[in-house]
Amino acid sequence: MILLTAQEPMERLFDLDWQLLADSVLMIIAIFVLFLLLSYFLFNPARRMLQDRQTRIKNELDDAHNNMKQAAGLKEEYEAKIRDIEKEAEEILSDARRRALENENEIIAKAREEAAHIMERARTEVQLEKQKMADEVKQEMISIATMMAGKAVAASMTADIQDSLVDETLKEIGDDTWLS
Repeated sequence: MILLTAQEPMERLFDLDWQLLADSVLMIIAIFVLFLLLSYFLFNPARRMLQDRQTRIKNELDDAHNNMKQAAGLKEEYEAKIRDIEKEAEEILSDARRRALENENEIIAKAREEAAHIMERARTEVQLEKQKMADEVKQEMISIATMMAGKAVAASMTADIQDSLVDETLKEIGDDTWLS
């Protein structure tokens, strides 16, 4: 056991000497150089990689935002087109309805006109039939009258009386009967 006596001075406090200080300074310099080298070869590429990634993510977010704006614009444009198409379809349907009504009215008018023509033709045919029947009745009456007159006059009739009777009968009947 070593006992310290009052005569021996203390040489070192906490065991510090020049060698330890020099080694500590060299170690600090070596750590600093190592830090600079690591910073240059490791930290700077890592920072660049993180910065590039951050820039890429920001660009992708901006692109996504722009794409969303474009999509919203396209959606609005397509909705406007759909509204226009619906209006156009409604116009086409109303036009078709209008044309159908016009065709219906035209067909009805033609049918009425044709019915009027048919009725007029029927009236004309009825008139012609009445006239024909009246002419046939006149003819029949003439033939009967001629036959009766022929029997009554046959005994006492001369050629002069017969000629005068024919002329008289023709005058009474008129030219219209013989022309029709």
